[in-house]
Amino acid sequence: VQLQASGGGLVQAGGSLGLSCVASGGLLSRYVIGWFRQAPGKEREYVAAIRWSGGMTGYAESVKGRFAVSKTNAKNTVYLQMNSLKPEDAAVYYCAAKIQDGSRWSDSSTYGNWGQGTQVTVSS
Repeated sequence: VQLQASGGGLVQAGGSLGLSCVASGGLLSRYVIGWFRQAPGKEREYVAAIRWSGGMTGYAESVKGRFAVSKTNAKNTVYLQMNSLKPEDAAVYYCAAKIQDGSRWSDSSTYGNWGQGTQVTVSS
């Protein structure tokens, strides 16, 4: 499956921003789509994920209650709505896909397909 992420930009602290990830080329019902982020000098970090079949979601504690992941089947698109953004949310955000295999959604090494990153900048 191929992934194309978009929607990054500059936002003030406390503001909102939405990211999109268009998936193509695979039987999406078999996949989990995850969002990860990486800030300069830091390791890649799990943000959220959604199981395509059934729509179950998961979140990192750091974003729970502020971010929401959703999908639109008709558009093969996963969204990450980010609210109450903080300067520490600034990073390059990536979407990734993995086959549902029971492994932890937060483990980036289990994702085999990655989109290009999209930059999110949060000004204080």
